[in-house]
Amino acid sequence: MNELTELYQEIILDHNKRPRNYYLIEDATHSAEGHNPLCGDEISVSLRLNGDQIEDISFQGEGCAISKASASLMTTLIKGKSLKMAKAESSIIKQMLTSSEESEISIEEIGDIIALSGVRRFPVRIKCATLAWHTFEAALNGDEKTTTE
Repeated sequence: MNELTELYQEIILDHNKRPRNYYLIEDATHSAEGHNPLCGDEISVSLRLNGDQIEDISFQGEGCAISKASASLMTTLIKGKSLKMAKAESSIIKQMLTSSEESEISIEEIGDIIALSGVRRFPVRIKCATLAWHTFEAALNGDEKTTTE
């Protein structure tokens, strides 16, 4: 179990230091800004849809390692997927992060994003991990801004 914890920490640190999809999509069809007032994290998510497919998704912003890694992992997971699949995965991930019970989700189902599962042991950090996901959903709903409050 210790090796797994170390692997998860390495994944989070890697996505924080070298975030994937960290840029602005100039011709985005949807975008939103998210803010976590508890710690000051700010993330903007932009995406370009092509029909029902997420053709491109990116983020920018400042925040702790957890929020930045979560946004990086999120964009990697849902880029190229259908809206239906991306919404379902968003729901699964948010449940994994907020549930007090151990998740039945496996690494085969969601890949490296499972590294965030340990966050639920630190309730104050859950909002850091869910900020990008709330911002993604706000963008899809046409909301310009969202908050973790």
